[in-house]
Amino acid sequence: MYACPNRDFDLALAAAVLAADGAVPAESVGRLVLLGELGLDGSVRAVRGVLPAVLAAARAGHPTVVVPAGNAGEAALVEGVEVLAVGTLAEVVAHLAGRTPLPRHTRGSLPPAPPGPDLGDVVGQPIGRRAVEVAAAGGHHLFLSGPPGAGKTMLAERLPGLLPALDEQEALEVTAIHSVAGTLPPDAPLVTRPTFEAPHHSATMAALVGGGSGLIRPGALCRAQECDRDPHARRPVVARRPAMESSA
Repeated sequence: MYACPNRDFDLALAAAVLAADGAVPAESVGRLVLLGELGLDGSVRAVRGVLPAVLAAARAGHPTVVVPAGNAGEAALVEGVEVLAVGTLAEVVAHLAGRTPLPRHTRGSLPPAPPGPDLGDVVGQPIGRRAVEVAAAGGHHLFLSGPPGAGKTMLAERLPGLLPALDEQEALEVTAIHSVAGTLPPDAPLVTRPTFEAPHHSATMAALVGGGSGLIRPGALCRAQECDRDPHARRPVVARRPAMESSA
């Protein structure tokens, strides 16, 4: 038996098999985009990358998607798409057969972004504070150099708190990347604050830029709008993402 590393299409494959067998009408399956992992008990489990998949479905003209209940808030971020949340394969079968329609998930109000590190917590460091403030105000790149313990990361991780919140397009782009990476908080489906990453100085090229065996994951430079990076790493990497130009 071959085990596929990507389980996002378990639900779609199951629906296609049921339609081919005549258990459910084929036309009812053809109208939907189905995403989700199937457990051996018939439960539909949350998966990564739902937001970019629903965005692609909307661009392709598919108005209705079926997603796991754990991904419904994320999928509902896409305007103009009807999101049907599901918990088990039996619920999907009942919906496709026309017996019990799946409830439509409505997008609620988004929770406020949790507070992050504040520059007001830093005591001293007048030159470093000034550099962070100027970089934030002018949209400049910032390079902090010094011995361990000098406060470079402490200052850099407070830079996002000085920046304005992401606009809707930026927020969707950043959220889509974190969705693929599996780092999206379940209680906050939309990332509205510029993100910060502090990779270890021994981080590999794959950890920085992205990669991996089987299913590729975004690296720290892809996930971050601000990235704290030791320039003396064993394998320095230079990467640029035009949509995310800020760095620390």
